[in-house]
Parts: sequence; C-alpha cells; structure tokens
Amino acid sequence: MTSSDPTAVPDPWQPLHKLLAAMDAEIEQVYVARGIEGVRPRFAYPLIRLAHTGPLTIRELAASLDRSHSAISQTLNAMRKEGLVTSEPGADARTRRIDLTERGRSLVPFLEAEWRATHATVAELDAEIPYALTTAVEELRRALERRSMRQRVLDHLVEPRR
Repeated sequence: MTSSDPTAVPDPWQPLHKLLAAMDAEIEQVYVARGIEGVRPRFAYPLIRLAHTGPLTIRELAASLDRSHSAISQTLNAMRKEGLVTSEPGADARTRRIDLTERGRSLVPFLEAEWRATHATVAELDAEIPYALTTAVEELRRALERRSMRQRVLDHLVEPRR
C-alpha cells in the first residue's frame, strides 16, 4: 500500500460517465412515456440490427455492432429477460442464434425513430457547444492511435518499491 489513497483525487472520467448515464436515463424516460417498459437505450442497436438482418449468432451480432462478445452477451441476457429476443441452438453446440420476439419486432419502428431523433439531438448539441463532442472524441481517438492508452499509462506508471 502507498502512503496516500489515489482514489481520494476525483476520477477525471466521472463527469463523462455521469453525463452518459444521465442521457441514457432521459432516453429511457422517452420509452416509459410511450408505455415501453423494461427497454433500455442500449437495446435499440441490437434490436434494430436484428430486424434488418434476421437471426444472427452472438458473435455475428457483436461483430456487426462493433461490440465485444461479452458486452453483447450481457445485453442479450437482459433483453431475453424482457421478452425481446429468443435464443435457439446454432449450427453447432457452441453457438446460439438470436432472433426477435413479436414484442421486440413491434418496438423496432419506434426505436428506429428514436435512433434518428437521438442522432439529430447529438448534431444539435454539437452545434450548440463551442467544441463539438464528436470532434473531441475523434481527436482523442487519433491521439490514441499515435500513442496508445497503454503506452501513456506505462509512461506515467511509477511502480512501488518492493
């Protein structure tokens, strides 16, 4: 243990995490106001994609959404509990094919409209602030391409003496 608690200093990412969580909560309120219970904003992307592609394996769905297998698996488990998707055995014992239930399919038109409205809202916010968030994210991504997060952390890492 070191002499001071490094977590006593505010987490620089906390405001971003809180902002994203608050934005998701407000989108979820839009769903609830429309009588859509148990649906979270993170469900929209896979539901819309499955509506357009038909059944996919978890791996195929994760790849098509550029998400990790683990993240999509967790999201699908939550979606299954809400009666939005089904899971059937795939071509071999290791795969499962995911498809929409009638409930999931019935929500897609609204979710597509919300997706478009959310994108329009992001564009509106980008125009409203002095430095567009989408630009900042892209510049941050480019900076990390030049020198990775791992390398930057290693450059600052001072390991404790043994």
